[in-house]
Amino acid sequence: MNMISNNFPTVSCVFYVYRVGKAALDSVNLKGHSFLTLKDFNAEEIKHILWVSADLKHRIKHRGEYVPLLQGKSIAMIFEKRSTRTRMSTETGFSLLGGHPCFLTPQDIHLGVNESTTDTARVLSGLADVVLARVYSHSSLEHLDIDASIPIINGLSDLYHPIQVLADLLTLQEHYGSLKGLTLAWIGDGNNVLHSFMMSLAKLGVNLKVATPKGYEPDANVTQEAQLLSKQFGTKLQFLMDPMETARDSSVLVTDTWVSMGQEEEKKKRLKDFLGYQITMQTGSVAAPDWTFLHCLPRKAEEVDDEVFYSPRSLVFTEAENRKWTIMGLMVCILTDYTPQIPKLKF
Repeated sequence: MNMISNNFPTVSCVFYVYRVGKAALDSVNLKGHSFLTLKDFNAEEIKHILWVSADLKHRIKHRGEYVPLLQGKSIAMIFEKRSTRTRMSTETGFSLLGGHPCFLTPQDIHLGVNESTTDTARVLSGLADVVLARVYSHSSLEHLDIDASIPIINGLSDLYHPIQVLADLLTLQEHYGSLKGLTLAWIGDGNNVLHSFMMSLAKLGVNLKVATPKGYEPDANVTQEAQLLSKQFGTKLQFLMDPMETARDSSVLVTDTWVSMGQEEEKKKRLKDFLGYQITMQTGSVAAPDWTFLHCLPRKAEEVDDEVFYSPRSLVFTEAENRKWTIMGLMVCILTDYTPQIPKLKF
């Protein structure tokens, strides 16, 4: 916010000007774009979203500014699956920017049940400016996106969780100062968060090592695409089964829940299959000297022990907070032409 003051002998006028700004001719412009997977975004576009996110965090959190970039806009939030971080970050973030969030539970809306997904997409396009949907099937998002005339954001699907990875990337950029050259070790299930890392890390110069038990490997199509990206950008991509070998010389150790929503009946088998995959200080002993730990939460003790989880190496609570700043940055990117005021981030 810039304050312009005109002082005359008899009149004092103060005008508040909220800077949205025009995108430069050579800048990234994501206005109107949907956000279903990081596969669809190039390196400069991902960096731009993180730059806007960091800018909003600086202006609102550290400088205490009011930045109503989304004033008069509304977001429809479809949640087939419950969530603490996704709901809180989106509702508080959209409100902080002056907009109005509307939360829709399965009791409010049944995609493709009481009303076709096509009709729902067209109805919401006339009532809101953007939709964030947290769904079981990624195909539900794709169907919404085909028929909606407004942007669709993936709040989580069975295939990808891109808004989580945006928060992870900002957290690592803040901690290390840059991302290029880091090695991220994923130790756990080959799930939607891993898929989103696989669609983004190589573009930013980050190496990826993956350890999953047999039968829990990432999706074959995602793996094939990730291998192409790694070759294109000159990064290393390794798939292993030994957690210690995966952690060796790695900058960041990452895991996630072993039992996701909808997999409760598999819990007993999964806990048995993942024995030996818990991240501990012993795991970290072979990692890089400055290694850190990430987990998207909620966390269970079998996935990572308390010594690591609550240690100074753990960035999980900054990571959780950054869910808000990155969803705000994303929404500003796809709904406005805002130009950040802070210098570009180093990547």
